[in-house]
Amino acid sequence: MKYNPIKKVLILVTILAVPGFLYYLLQDKGKNRYRPLPIFGQKQVANTFHSVRGKQIPDTIYHEVADFKLLNQNADTMSLSKWSGKILIVNLFYTRVTSDGAKVALKAMQGFKDIYQKNQMVHLASLSVDVKHDQVQQLSSYAKAIGANSNKWDLLTGDSTQVNQLVKQGLLLDASESHAANDRRIVYSDKIVLLDTKHRIRGFYEATNQEALSKLDDEIKVLIAEELRNIKDGR
Repeated sequence: MKYNPIKKVLILVTILAVPGFLYYLLQDKGKNRYRPLPIFGQKQVANTFHSVRGKQIPDTIYHEVADFKLLNQNADTMSLSKWSGKILIVNLFYTRVTSDGAKVALKAMQGFKDIYQKNQMVHLASLSVDVKHDQVQQLSSYAKAIGANSNKWDLLTGDSTQVNQLVKQGLLLDASESHAANDRRIVYSDKIVLLDTKHRIRGFYEATNQEALSKLDDEIKVLIAEELRNIKDGR
């Protein structure tokens, strides 16, 4: 067989070039290998623009949860600014509810607390819809019982007007009080809400549905990747 040095060189160049080409593809194309999470709530087109590959694209103004001042289980005043740069997992609750659904929801929040205990980008917040009863003292006792440390998981209470606005106008959830045969109950949404670092709603998940909870866990990871990419790109 005749020796062909040119062919040998071409094979060697190909072997050396392929890893570099694959690395380029992963770095350049890998940024868009997943679909970004949707943004929920009303939105409107802004008068400003941003550039994408040389094209002027109108900016969009998305629904954002308005800031607030509420108290946590340590009597600390909490606001969205306190969780700057954090992804939030938020749900509604009240300490005296004993339904099976509430127990499942509590277990779900405890699970996410354990999963993301060491991840500083993720924080949990549970908002009481029974502010008449759930004052700081009750929240403090309840927090100890369920293992809610404010470094990772805040239980919130405060002015009823502000709480109602946060629930309905901010988180786009429902909560209402009912009285039947002298039995006071609060009916509220069991959905867990996922907020990004800009306080925009990125997902709703039924706390009593295991498939929805698995989806939430997956989408928290997607949102973490999205936030890290935005930080890298300076967005």
